[in-house]
Amino acid sequence: MKVHHENASSFNIKNPVLTLGTFDGVHKGHQAIIQRLNEQAREIGGESVVLTFNPHPRIVLNPDDHGLELIQPIEKRINELSNMGVDHLILFPFTMEFSRTTALDFVRRVLVNQINVHTLNIGYDHHFGRNREGNIELMKNLSEVYDFKVEETSALEVDGIKISSTKIRKAIKEGRIKEANSFLSRTFSIEGRVETGKGLGKNLGYPTANLKIFAPYQLTPTDGVYAVMVKVNGGMHQGIMNIGTTPTVSDGENRTYEVHILDYEENLYGKVVEVFFVEKIRDEMKFDSVEALIDQIKKDEVKARNILVSEFIG
Repeated sequence: MKVHHENASSFNIKNPVLTLGTFDGVHKGHQAIIQRLNEQAREIGGESVVLTFNPHPRIVLNPDDHGLELIQPIEKRINELSNMGVDHLILFPFTMEFSRTTALDFVRRVLVNQINVHTLNIGYDHHFGRNREGNIELMKNLSEVYDFKVEETSALEVDGIKISSTKIRKAIKEGRIKEANSFLSRTFSIEGRVETGKGLGKNLGYPTANLKIFAPYQLTPTDGVYAVMVKVNGGMHQGIMNIGTTPTVSDGENRTYEVHILDYEENLYGKVVEVFFVEKIRDEMKFDSVEALIDQIKKDEVKARNILVSEFIG
């Protein structure tokens, strides 16, 4: 896959079959669109193209209060799209000046003049242009003027629920990890580097790695205890992760991400690890004593092992 970072006067793509959007998570709905995009490109001897804006428009439009939380950093999305066989990814530079571009100008200047789009695959509810004034009906009208084809895509449903990045983010934030993973068709993960912590887990007999998350705007699950798989040094290991303020053994002020890898004794300090969330075990709790906390962690370990034997979907 060729990744275009620039705003080129011409992208020199053969018969571009294009879709546009954020594609956060590259979930099952996105995967269906990409599959159709690749099929259309093969049918006409063209090339599949995904156009997304970088940085995210909310960062530019509301730099001080955008509240952005993403399922995946852009690097992960690039990798997913490449693995799906997309020919071209255009990371179109989004600026304050560009945000004032009308829907008509965007179609004429970018899609027609710069990309020379042959076929556009667009969602039924997609909006674009200044103040989100453009929609599928306008795109269909403009396609007749500028001689390109438009195919409308409907939302993919799973068990009667329309899949969207918004619904997946909500599920993750609320700890409904199994539901989110089913919509993603893979296991939601976060990545970071292990930093020195307070050593509280070691004192409990369950040493933990304190994770410093890499990606800015990374979405994380609600506070609680999770059954996880941990990728470290190229290997996958079972684990338990606690997200929260560890109120039983600390002041309960700072939110931390601590993972205990089961049956693992190597030093993790400074290493990069990726944590895959399989299922939430319970909410974070404050216990009356350290002994009560240890007893609960032992129960959490048993439950995590049982979950991870059957539920991890890669």
